[in-house]
Amino acid sequence: MAMTTSPASSAEELTARVRARLEALRARMAEWGSDPERVRVVAVTKTFGPPAVRAAVAAGLTHCGENYVDELCATRAQTADLAVTWHYLGALQTNKVARVVACADLVASLSRDREVARLARARPGAPVYVQLDVTGRAERNGAPEAEVPGLVARARDAGLDVRGLMVVAPPDPAGAQAAFAATVRLADALGLAERSMGMSEDLEWACRAGTTEVRLGRALFGPRGGAGGLA
Repeated sequence: MAMTTSPASSAEELTARVRARLEALRARMAEWGSDPERVRVVAVTKTFGPPAVRAAVAAGLTHCGENYVDELCATRAQTADLAVTWHYLGALQTNKVARVVACADLVASLSRDREVARLARARPGAPVYVQLDVTGRAERNGAPEAEVPGLVARARDAGLDVRGLMVVAPPDPAGAQAAFAATVRLADALGLAERSMGMSEDLEWACRAGTTEVRLGRALFGPRGGAGGLA
């Protein structure tokens, strides 16, 4: 007779994998100059679904992030019994701002003036990060470095709670290091405590630059598209 794995057993195995990966990542973060107890880990659960959220929380994490509003709202609803702070990481569409702030505890991707006005109306005092774009490419989300100080000032004037900056770095090491250095420099100049920078593929450079928050998906849950979406 073939053996079957119960849902509870599968959940325990997934939690064990996530916990082991998290411990290994924190050890590496310490080697790279970060205090792993002071760097917030946001578990990016896009496409992984509620099982990943439950495993992350069971492994000790309390912050999760999603890139798409429909997935954010659905996953949050299915894990409403858990104490999770939800980050919205994707580009803001002004016609979906009300849904975003209804489901997210923090909006990490404020990039334009029109988003400031919509966010301030939909949720006065909403916690936000301003997203920096260092690529200069029009299709990338984020504000150019020269525009960030003005955007931060206008967001503050509108009553938003601007807590820090977020950046998605270029894929090459030199580009990542330059992006992270620019983010730290701007955050310091603007008196912002949070620097959300570093993902699974550029974690080392973010830690060496002084990140306060990293956004990890594959590094915690394995490659997307595996069996059941988790590996």
